[in-house]
Amino acid sequence: MDDANANASTEEIGSILRSHDSFILLSHVRPDGDAIGSQLALGHALMAMGKSVRILSEEGLPENLAFLPGSGLVECPPSEPIEADVAIALDTATQERVGAKCLHAASRAALWLNIDHHISNHRYGDLVHVIPTCPATGQIVYQLLTGLGLPLPDESRDSIYVAVSTDTGSFQYPNTTAETYEMAADLIRRGLDVGTINSKTYDELPFRRLELMRALLNTLELAEDGWLAHWELTEAVRDKLHLQPADSEGLIDHIRAIRGVKVAVFFEEIQNGKIRVSMRSKDPAIDVCKIASQFNGGGHALAAGVRMPGPLAAAKSRLIGAIHQRIAEIRAEG
Repeated sequence: MDDANANASTEEIGSILRSHDSFILLSHVRPDGDAIGSQLALGHALMAMGKSVRILSEEGLPENLAFLPGSGLVECPPSEPIEADVAIALDTATQERVGAKCLHAASRAALWLNIDHHISNHRYGDLVHVIPTCPATGQIVYQLLTGLGLPLPDESRDSIYVAVSTDTGSFQYPNTTAETYEMAADLIRRGLDVGTINSKTYDELPFRRLELMRALLNTLELAEDGWLAHWELTEAVRDKLHLQPADSEGLIDHIRAIRGVKVAVFFEEIQNGKIRVSMRSKDPAIDVCKIASQFNGGGHALAAGVRMPGPLAAAKSRLIGAIHQRIAEIRAEG
């Protein structure tokens, strides 16, 4: 599974994990299930090896992932740098995306390890292990732990499953591999309670998330003869509904599922006049990572994102214009 493009080997990573004593585990701002799940999975494995571990998240633990066993280890970064041997960034395409506070907290780490599955990863750090063919960083963590014969405690088992399940649309997205299903089967053999963990992941939503869905549906638009669906979330709606950052996770899949839609886009006003854009494609010919890269974003061919300067109307015009251009090219090609 190791990428030939300057990737550290599994054995090299194993040497780092075994030979050092203290670790800081990081992931991207507004962390999703794959980010937090990967951190917890690796963190609990390292702790089972007797290592000292700090698990940091710029905004702390998302409410929707608090059910994960051992999730109480996730903390906001302290104001002073942490003394640690190794900083490991998980599921984070650019180093800056761990957040300024996390970067400061990890600034004394002598070694940086970058473990990710985004094709747009900038390959930062002293050791890089990026596998774009993996559907989730959680699957890479599983492969590392099992391939190296390292501990895989129950907390790691459950976190890996949630990481991969949430990043593959419950094992539905086209990048889900045979190895993904084999991994899930192994986790079940190790004692994973599939019914309970799926229920906690997908069936315990706060009412405000349903109110958010209602608000988003009121902004839904179809364009490009039904090929493009998009909706938007304003700061005013966020404030009115008292939303948490994780409340909007996964909602884009509802408009992605519309028959005939090839591209779904979620526009969201965030702090400092920025616009957060999430994109999903159902057609490999419409590579949303390439579209996002035009605006300094990135991700995967079928799932990508970008943060753009506002206002919302201007960001929508620019982004939708780029999608329109790609759709026009496809139609011209016949």
